[in-house]
Amino acid sequence: MNLVCKDKSTSQALYIYSSSNCLMKTTTQQTKNHIFTNNSLHSCFVAMTNVLVFVFCAIISLVVAPDSVSAQPTRAFFVFGDSLVDSGNNDFLATTARADAPPYGIDFPSHRPTGRFSNGLNIPDLISLELGLEPTLPYLSPLLVGEKLLVGANFASAGIGILNDTGIQFLNIIHIYKQLKLFHEYQLRLSAHIGAEGTRNLVNRALVLITLGGNDFVNNYYLVPYSARSRQFSLPDYVRYLISEYRKVLRRLYDLGTRRVLVTGTGPMGCVPAELAMRSRTGDCDVELQRAAALFNPQLVQMLNGLNQELGSEVFIAANAYRMHMDFVSNPRAYGFVTSKIACCGQGPYNGIGLCTPASNLCPNRDLYAFWDPFHPSERASRIIVQQILRGTTEYMHPMNLTTIMELDSRT
Repeated sequence: MNLVCKDKSTSQALYIYSSSNCLMKTTTQQTKNHIFTNNSLHSCFVAMTNVLVFVFCAIISLVVAPDSVSAQPTRAFFVFGDSLVDSGNNDFLATTARADAPPYGIDFPSHRPTGRFSNGLNIPDLISLELGLEPTLPYLSPLLVGEKLLVGANFASAGIGILNDTGIQFLNIIHIYKQLKLFHEYQLRLSAHIGAEGTRNLVNRALVLITLGGNDFVNNYYLVPYSARSRQFSLPDYVRYLISEYRKVLRRLYDLGTRRVLVTGTGPMGCVPAELAMRSRTGDCDVELQRAAALFNPQLVQMLNGLNQELGSEVFIAANAYRMHMDFVSNPRAYGFVTSKIACCGQGPYNGIGLCTPASNLCPNRDLYAFWDPFHPSERASRIIVQQILRGTTEYMHPMNLTTIMELDSRT
């Protein structure tokens, strides 16, 4: 009887057990043969059960090849989009859209800036935490190597939008089609470890989050009076154009192998402290930006429904970020916040002017503020949003929430 143990990553024979001559052979760096001729030892080996031998082989394969990518996590997680979900890619770029200085990260476990536009964890972190997954690393991080590739990757970059001309004032950022090119590059890197078929299966089974659209309004169409896009399009026509371009992005994401994609709409853009500071005299949400969100979000859901029908599967899941935010924006005290108008970190009216810096006003208790800086939710607000992504009704998640997705996919 011959039992051969192979390294799964290389198909190389690691150990051979033969009941006829008790030969144990390793073929890692040097071939070593140990032939045992003692009759009692030979009898002992013959008596070994197949189960024990195979367990032995499995253990040896892990010891001999410790650097190989061998064990895959339950599900990989990929993130695309803007500053709402960027976990630090812009720290590796020459751009002004950065969160690499205190007090960013003040409530992160390390209490240091990480490139996240948050006082602590952001939405992708919290989704990973809820699902029992390891947080995804920024794709540009030098730490994203080896087995870390199996966890997934975050390709998001602060300042970007659906359109390539969105965020040009931030100079060097990773626009969405560049993010998709990096995703393809990631798959080639992973294939070197687990093969093309293993990579395809991992991507097919992965969970994906994409957050785009807000910057196409606040950092493009409404960035300055009489902007190029506002001269080119009326608001309704601009929204239709954005939706048509977003559809191309999502179709490309599907063509790259993704099959479960959470797509967030825009939040209540006219209600963030930055816009209150610039556009509101009374503290009420800016009507024009709220109108833009009211046009964009329903058309996004309609487009996703059409894509799913075309593909014959519920690939794209709509997350109603507008409703999720408006719950605590319109009634902050019901959610334990003292305000949803004033940012925790900033300066000027509503702490909404400029960036959050070491010289900015800083609230002592971030949990009491819905907004961390002029544009981004606090960690505690993000936790509320993630709970709706996980368990929300169809008013928040269409056609189903993330918990239902995970349960359905666990059966396949």
